Amino acid sequence: MGRITASRTQLKPEPRFDSVLASKFINCLMYDGKKSVAQAVFYNALDEIGRKMPDLEPMEVFTQAIENVKPYVEVRSKRVGGASYQVPMQVNRTRQLSLAIRWILLAVREKKGRPTHLKLAEELMSAFKKEGAAVTRRDNVHRMADANKAFSHFAW
Repeated sequence: MGRITASRTQLKPEPRFDSVLASKFINCLMYDGKKSVAQAVFYNALDEIGRKMPDLEPMEVFTQAIENVKPYVEVRSKRVGGASYQVPMQVNRTRQLSLAIRWILLAVREKKGRPTHLKLAEELMSAFKKEGAAVTRRDNVHRMADANKAFSHFAW
């Protein structure tokens, strides 16, 4: 009898740019299973980026923005002898990507009073320039890890 292994389902690239990263981002952007709405928001945001930054490819701005928000180290709580320490640890690639997407969407959802595609375009452009709320959050995480470097010997 052969062993049955569960294979992870491969994410299909989204249709317009043929990008798996964009597909993952759209899925995270989606509310209540309304994928067509999430796709429309994403595509309108990229169109807006294309209008505001005509010399650059919108998809390039998007991928570079994600790259600029990815954290390389983070702090995790570790209990040692009754005390909790904030231990800096390296972040693996999949967690880097999911944190970057989460932080960008969190920054977009915190802003109020404008259509989502405009807020998303603005946040992606500022992340591309290494500015904005998502990059600030990444910098704060890196600063925390740097401040707690003394506890790195507790890393597991």
